[in-house]
Amino acid sequence: MSKASAARKLAAAALYGGGGLSALGAGLYGVLTAEAKLARKTIGPAREEPPPDATGWYGRGRPGPAIRIALLGDSSAAGYGVERVEETPGALVASAVAEHADRRVYLRAFCVVGAKSSDLAAQVDLALPIEPDVAVILIGGNDVTHAVRPSHSVRSLSEGVRRLIASGATVVVGTCPDLGTIQPIAPPLRQVARAWSRRLAAAQTIAVVEEGGRTVSLGDILGPEFAAAPALLFGPDRFHPSAQGYKALAGVLVPSVLAALAHTPDDGALEAYRGEGVLPVTRAAVQAVNEPGTELGGTEVGGRRAGVRGLWVELRHRRSRRHVPGEAPEEHESHDGGGTEALAAAETE
Repeated sequence: MSKASAARKLAAAALYGGGGLSALGAGLYGVLTAEAKLARKTIGPAREEPPPDATGWYGRGRPGPAIRIALLGDSSAAGYGVERVEETPGALVASAVAEHADRRVYLRAFCVVGAKSSDLAAQVDLALPIEPDVAVILIGGNDVTHAVRPSHSVRSLSEGVRRLIASGATVVVGTCPDLGTIQPIAPPLRQVARAWSRRLAAAQTIAVVEEGGRTVSLGDILGPEFAAAPALLFGPDRFHPSAQGYKALAGVLVPSVLAALAHTPDDGALEAYRGEGVLPVTRAAVQAVNEPGTELGGTEVGGRRAGVRGLWVELRHRRSRRHVPGEAPEEHESHDGGGTEALAAAETE
């Protein structure tokens, strides 16, 4: 079976309730379970203190109305493992958006360390009242480490994206990273982690585009960080890169977040020489999994969203933006800044 066919089969399984992992026999599953238990014995206790909260106002002195960003997902979104709020993905993304868009930004972090895709519904419930302009979602790693059926993971993500878009938000999803980059883990666990996470990322892509969102592949962008601490795969609360890793993560997200907000004046037509183009979603999803930083979003060809091979998508490699150091957020806005009553209410929850 080709990779595109596998991704399409997994997406179909997610839609119709199948498991998508029938090829994983009981014997192999037992081996993997034993390896995981052995690895856990070498891991110390998870950190008890939560990561710094990136919630607040960014872009001091910049004009309003404020851009409202909701950050949802797991420990990779929360910035687990860093000491300073300026190093969290939320602060890095919000600071960069404020700088490049020249607008005040209000970011509210709803992400939870250890969250799986099934936890997104509760996070979306909390995010909707602030009426976000854009919602950024990072989820999937804990689904793999908890052996959650991909069909269940994708269904939960799809429902969350659907609700956010129905509320008027644009949605950017950073798909599941490639957990197979953790080289010190012995086979066959490493190969299974890679296959599982990549297929989940491809299925996430198909589901998100179907609902009208856009995805950014993380792939092995954090491979060097995970390779330096292989045991992190086995503890959901310890699944985190370093501050440098979060900087790399934010670097691939920011261009797509700006595009979702229509703040990309230098991004025009697709450039074939850079590998950009219009493709069927299943083919594009597999290509994106192998190329970190690839953005996919729905489009039309001849006035139609889909062809005989499924939805049409634009595959882009958006140009990197100048790095903006993260700043510490302000807890309250010192002036109107274009805020809404819903935003003010969210601050006082």
